[in-house]
Amino acid sequence: MKTKNGKQRTETRKTENREQSAKKKFPFSVSLLSVLCLLSSVFSPTWAKSIGTGTIKVELQNNALIFDNFVVTFQRTLRIPDDGKEYPLPPGLGRFPIYKVSDFKHKVPQEWAKEGGVFIPMYQREAMWISFGGEEWRPRAVKTGVGGINALNGEPWNLSLQQTPSQNYLVAPRPQEWIDGIKEGKNTIRQFVAMPLGGGFTVSEQVGGKDKTTKGGLKISVFNPKKGKFKKPPPKTSLFGSSPSLYMTPRLLDKQAVSSPEMGIAAGGKMTQKIYSDPYGITTWNEEKFGVIMVHIVNSEQFEAITGEKAPESPITKKDYEQFRHPWFGLYDEEYKDIKSQEKLKKVKSVRQIEKEKGVKTPPDEESIPVKKIIKYKKQKSSETSAPPGRQPEASQ
Repeated sequence: MKTKNGKQRTETRKTENREQSAKKKFPFSVSLLSVLCLLSSVFSPTWAKSIGTGTIKVELQNNALIFDNFVVTFQRTLRIPDDGKEYPLPPGLGRFPIYKVSDFKHKVPQEWAKEGGVFIPMYQREAMWISFGGEEWRPRAVKTGVGGINALNGEPWNLSLQQTPSQNYLVAPRPQEWIDGIKEGKNTIRQFVAMPLGGGFTVSEQVGGKDKTTKGGLKISVFNPKKGKFKKPPPKTSLFGSSPSLYMTPRLLDKQAVSSPEMGIAAGGKMTQKIYSDPYGITTWNEEKFGVIMVHIVNSEQFEAITGEKAPESPITKKDYEQFRHPWFGLYDEEYKDIKSQEKLKKVKSVRQIEKEKGVKTPPDEESIPVKKIIKYKKQKSSETSAPPGRQPEASQ
C-alpha cells in the first residue's frame, strides 16, 4: 500500500515528466517572454518616430534632418541679384527652423498630413542654401528635388541613381559640402529662391512638362554606401558642430487647417558653384538603404496660421549685408570636375526675367551688390576626415 507521502512523490514526478516532455516538443513555449522582448526590439517604437520614408530612419534634431548620422540643414542667406553678374558664395546666416508636419496634422493641408515630412517658413523671394554634414568619413549619395523636379538635371523626381548620361545626384559631405541652387551652367548654379505657386515662377511650373505640375517644396533622398566601402576613423566631434538652435519647439494650438497653396523653389541670381562628379563611382551606393523626406515651404502668413507663432525675422537686405561687412566665400577646387548642365535647367527663367516680361520694375533686392571681400578655401581631398571649412560671417574675423 502506498503511503500518502509516496503518492505525493509519484504525482510530483509525473508533473516534472510532463513539463520536460513539453519542453522537448515545444521549446519555444517556455521562452514566450524572450520572444516578446525580441519582437519589441525589432519593432522598436523609435522607428515609428521616423519622419521620412525609406529603409533608414529620418529624425529631426536641433533644426537638422538626420539620416542615419548624416546631417542636412537649410541655411538662411543673402539673396543675390540677377543682374547679369556671377557672384561668389554668400555666408550662412543661421538655420531655418524645421517643424514636423505630424505635430500639426489638423492644421496643415490634408495632402501634407498624408505625405508627412516637415515644413520650413520662408518669405517670398527669400534665398536659402542646403548644408551637408555628419560623418565625414562615410559620404552619401544625395538627390535633391524642387517641386518634383531633380535640381541637377531637370528630370522628373525618382529614387533611381544614375551617373550617365547625366549625374542626377551629388556626393556629400565629401566632396560636396553645400548646394545653393539648380544646376544651370558650367561651374554655375541659379540660387534657390522661394516663390508662391501659380505665377509661373517656380522650377516645377517651368519644367513640369504637359502637366505643368504645381507641386512645391523640396524633396531630399539620402543613400548609404555599401557596407565596407569606407573605414571608420576614431571619433572626434559632434554631428552638429557648434551651431546653436535658433528657434524653440513649436507650440500646438487649436487652429483650423491651412488651405493656401504652399511655396515653391524658383531660380534666382547666378553663382559660382560646381556640382562635383562622383569620385567613388555609382557602384559605391546601396540603393536599398535610403531615406526620403518631403520639405514643405510656407510663407509667413501660413506659418503663423499653422503654428500660432510669429514668423522669423525678414531676410537680410543688401543694406544689412554691407553694414555688417559680411564676406563672400569661394573654393580652390580646380582639380574637381563639374557635372554637365542639362538643357532643361538651362532654359529655366529666373524670377527677374519673368518679372521683366510682366513689366515689373526692378525691385531693390535686384540691385547689384559690390563684392568687397572673398574668403577662399583650399578644397579638401575626399580622403581627408577633418571637418570642412564653414560659411559663417565670423570666418572673416
